[in-house]
Amino acid sequence: MASNLSFEPIHIFALGGLCEVGKNTYCIESATSIILLDAGVRFPEEDLIGVDYVIPDYSHLKNNRNKIKALFITHGHEDHIGGIPFLIQTVHIPVIYAPPFAVGLIKRKLEESKIKENVRIVPYNADSVIDVAGEFKVTFFHVTHSIPDSYGICVDTKEGRIVSTGDFKIDLTPIGPDIELNKLAKLGDEGVTLLMADSTNAEIEGYTPSETNVVRSINDIFSTATGRLIVSTFSSNLSRIQQIIEAAIKFGRKVCVVGRSMENVVDFSRQYGFMHIPDDKIVDLEHVKFVRNNELCIICTGSQGEPMAALARIANGDHKQLSIIPGDTVVFSSSAIPGNGASINRVVNKLTRNGANVLTNTVLSEIHSSGHPAKQELRLMLKLVRPKYFMPMHGEYRMLKIHGNIAISLGIPKENVFVNENGEMLNMRNQFIVKDGKVPADDVYIDGNDLSGLNANVIRDREILNDEGIIAIVLSLDLKERKLICKPAIHSSGFMYLENNDILKNIKNLVEETVTKELNSKVTLNQDTICNNIEKVVKNYVYDMTARSPMITVLINVNRG
Repeated sequence: MASNLSFEPIHIFALGGLCEVGKNTYCIESATSIILLDAGVRFPEEDLIGVDYVIPDYSHLKNNRNKIKALFITHGHEDHIGGIPFLIQTVHIPVIYAPPFAVGLIKRKLEESKIKENVRIVPYNADSVIDVAGEFKVTFFHVTHSIPDSYGICVDTKEGRIVSTGDFKIDLTPIGPDIELNKLAKLGDEGVTLLMADSTNAEIEGYTPSETNVVRSINDIFSTATGRLIVSTFSSNLSRIQQIIEAAIKFGRKVCVVGRSMENVVDFSRQYGFMHIPDDKIVDLEHVKFVRNNELCIICTGSQGEPMAALARIANGDHKQLSIIPGDTVVFSSSAIPGNGASINRVVNKLTRNGANVLTNTVLSEIHSSGHPAKQELRLMLKLVRPKYFMPMHGEYRMLKIHGNIAISLGIPKENVFVNENGEMLNMRNQFIVKDGKVPADDVYIDGNDLSGLNANVIRDREILNDEGIIAIVLSLDLKERKLICKPAIHSSGFMYLENNDILKNIKNLVEETVTKELNSKVTLNQDTICNNIEKVVKNYVYDMTARSPMITVLINVNRG
């Protein structure tokens, strides 16, 4: 590799993916070049009202746009590729390297986002070696995950070697190709300066169950179900979808795919050869009514209880073409994402009330297996790679902390383990790493296609409106005569019914007193000052009377004479 004349170290930091599950975006920066590993989104929690996506703050990349050389994608899940449309509209990405399946998903995503920029996307495989600007040599190793074409990445630099596992599990009986443990061991023998590894299941002891276990459970369900089978899983879990389809065919059932994201993924996967379904085994939704109940399997979205997904609409009776028939068996082939438990329970209860037999993942019936590693797999990864330094990634803080403690228990010095937050920087020089410096890495909230994002104040206002409601005060003033033209008008939404209410009368009186005091003062009238004073007086009164803090907004109509 070309000599780096700069005395600058290699900087390693995350713009997303640390202390959270989602928006994975990791950066490796030299004095003249930046490469990115993944560019994901995080899906909003319930309290982020009206937010479609959460993406990283790209301001550091904007300020160093001339240094950006390439984006490397480990696999095609949304928390690793979903931010690409937003990223490339913010900064120019000269080239995106991705596995073939992810290449197809990215191209479709860019088409759907109506991205006009001509983006260069280059596929790689396990044998690829990519030189970036003479500063980074990038190689790859195949890992097992819940989507085809998943890889870890090795980045060799003048100052040391960095290995990122991407999302992985060590499944010794996988549905697809094996994880390349031999390559990992070889990297460990050669020497690894820094390992960054998936922490999502760091709280779970043992091994993540093999997908083969899930196949057995699915086959058991298909062998005993007498009515229709409705199976819900993540649309991104292609190996699971393929298992369900193979079981359906094995037990003489036709398959109907329901839900836009599920339909898109299945169509795409068949088109590119990643999923194989005979045409005569697929039935359109319009023709489901002509198929016998015991000969039909419906695969649909909605395993997390999402209110607009297919399964919730079926449970609610809102789906135009499908409803629950007593005797249906509904299978949730997924685990609950933290925060979704209540939504899932609502859907399960409605399905059961409508006569369905509902099956969820339990110790007695393994109908889901995570794509992420439990503690024993994390230990094995650390033993194989034997890094000098370690940074857990892809997980909430407690997961990162547990993963860090696992590394310490295996002999990595405590001072060599970095449990970082987004933006915190590791500096690597001559095989040594220290933690120093920080780049901006706040959340950016996307509402629709507005790339400017929503700031925290907008989110806070929405939370107040949702929780406390709003009181709107409308005034008409004659500034020349310094008087109220008419009595204040008070409107409320989501707070309380104010008509003929003493609180309403008192608010009107308070507003009128406050405005009159302002109008009678000697100072020059200022609308902002009047609004602020009214908001303060009303807010204090309402809280004293109700212990609530609705949003107070004041609108002044002015007659300037």
